[in-house]
Amino acid sequence: MKIRETIVQSTFIYDLMLLRRTGGLVTWRAGSVMMVYRGKNYQGPASPKELDVEEGDGFLVPDVSSGSLSTIKDSDATTFLANSESVRRNNKQRENLTEEEIEYNALLDGLGPRFVEWWGTGIPPVDADLLPRVVPGYKTPYRLLPVGMRSRLTSAELTDLRKIAKSLPSHFALGRNRNHQGLACAILKLWEKSLIAKIAVKPGIQNTNNKLMADELSKLTGGTLLLRNKFYIVIYRGKDFVPTTVAAVLAERQELTKQVQDVEETVRCKTVVATPSGQGEATAPAGSLAEFYEAQARWGRDVSTEERERMIEEATKAKNVKLVKQIEHKLSLAGTKKLRAEKLLAKIESSMVPAGPDYDQEIITDEERVVFRRIGLRMKPYLPLGIRGVFDGVIENMHLHWKHRELVKLITKQKTLAFVEDTARLLEYESGGILVAIEKVSKEFALIYYRGKNYKRPITLRPRNLLTKAKALKRSVAMQRHEALSNHITELETTIEQMKQELGLSEDEWSMTEGHENQEFDQSEDDEDSDGFDVVEDTDWDDDEDSEVSGLNVDEHP
Repeated sequence: MKIRETIVQSTFIYDLMLLRRTGGLVTWRAGSVMMVYRGKNYQGPASPKELDVEEGDGFLVPDVSSGSLSTIKDSDATTFLANSESVRRNNKQRENLTEEEIEYNALLDGLGPRFVEWWGTGIPPVDADLLPRVVPGYKTPYRLLPVGMRSRLTSAELTDLRKIAKSLPSHFALGRNRNHQGLACAILKLWEKSLIAKIAVKPGIQNTNNKLMADELSKLTGGTLLLRNKFYIVIYRGKDFVPTTVAAVLAERQELTKQVQDVEETVRCKTVVATPSGQGEATAPAGSLAEFYEAQARWGRDVSTEERERMIEEATKAKNVKLVKQIEHKLSLAGTKKLRAEKLLAKIESSMVPAGPDYDQEIITDEERVVFRRIGLRMKPYLPLGIRGVFDGVIENMHLHWKHRELVKLITKQKTLAFVEDTARLLEYESGGILVAIEKVSKEFALIYYRGKNYKRPITLRPRNLLTKAKALKRSVAMQRHEALSNHITELETTIEQMKQELGLSEDEWSMTEGHENQEFDQSEDDEDSDGFDVVEDTDWDDDEDSEVSGLNVDEHP
């Protein structure tokens, strides 16, 4: 046998199908070609005389003696024999079914006609293509979600339902893409006894689209799509599913409740007595604008234009004074944070003892410097110098590069040339190499170092006098914080001076106004801290472990 179409997902299922249909055994398989052995006890197809057909099966056994068989054509006879054989085989299978399989078979009998050409094993499903395309008066089923339950499935529930659906047999076999109202009715009937409806897609039919099938069935039934591929479509009935009988009772009860409410509303409207015009319209003047105008006209006095302008000016001035107080409060907080950052930076840098210049350093000629510069710029391997700056790991990597080559190239993203030169000198002192050149490469700087003719690899590649990688990151963050706070303090001081000049207050007047509002700002110290810099405890910075810092700008300090 040679298989031309992919009917099933695995060849094992195909072997079981051949065994169930023919009774043969697959002895050899290579790709899509297989050999089936008929067996020693093969007896061939049964003749019409040997068929035992029950009365309720819908097939007629012709009378041989009457000669009616002679009037049947060869093709009709072949079809009749095949149908009779399938009936005999189905009857034989029904005798060997368990109680659950018998119940499942009876459930499918109530849904529609079976798919005779079923390719799988087990009980054949319902042929969905034989169900009616359009059902007159069909509507989407009524749904009601229980109180306190979520309609959506969780990931665990979805996984469990898919595992259950994988072991279930197919309920329907579908081949057409649209017009599935009859199938939707059958699925709703199936959902009364099963949570899941499993639909097998018929293979070998042209232009089948499982996406169109699944979308239309989900829209008609209101279920939840669990799985869709070229073999199966699995639909869950949903947590808000209501059986047909219960849905009819609920809909009837809802309609009755609506009618009762309409009757009550009609009676209520009739009993309302209309109030004559001009009566009952008196409004209480307390707290209204009319009461204010009346009191102002009786006891108040008229405010002149000059007085009104003066009041507005005083209110604006008081508002600006309060704003200046707020900015001064922010300035004091920023100063405190700056002092804390300076202490932290001094504490970290205390463990760093940079080496001084070596006065007995090897000297290279100008010709060698030009050659080394040209070779270094052409080198592809390089060492990146990031936000941490110079630490013990950078020096170790330089010595590892010098193990295989005489030059090493470092790329730094610092913008200012002065900072780049300081970094280059520090690397030269710590590594013992010779600085060849500092070159501008696109938006970065390249530092080229020569190890020297008398280079000897040190015993300890990582110098003990430099910071570790973790402490270098803390130092970089602390320096950025200190710089940002310094810029922030400068901006606040400039803003305060400008606002004081606009207000036109002298130092004595300002000190007098300052004493009245200090208490207010002391109480709201925590609420008005909006300068964008959070207070960080020193203990968070004292750990020697690496801290995860992302989104930092390029450090411009060695």
